[in-house]
Amino acid sequence: MNIPRIGIIVSKKVGNAVKRNRIKRLIRAFFRLNKYRLENLDYVFIAKNNIDILNYDDVERELSKLLCIK
Repeated sequence: MNIPRIGIIVSKKVGNAVKRNRIKRLIRAFFRLNKYRLENLDYVFIAKNNIDILNYDDVERELSKLLCIK
């Protein structure tokens, strides 16, 4: 059975453990809510600096653009 899988990498440069885990939760939430719209591929997200100021709506908008989901 092919299902889309996700990998999330957040560097310590982004912030402390609380900030890194928050980012991971936001990306996982997006993936969980949109996995039926994604192809059966493996996805790896690498979070960069200044991502900790984003909320879920910002993450959803950015990832939707990146993955061409409407």
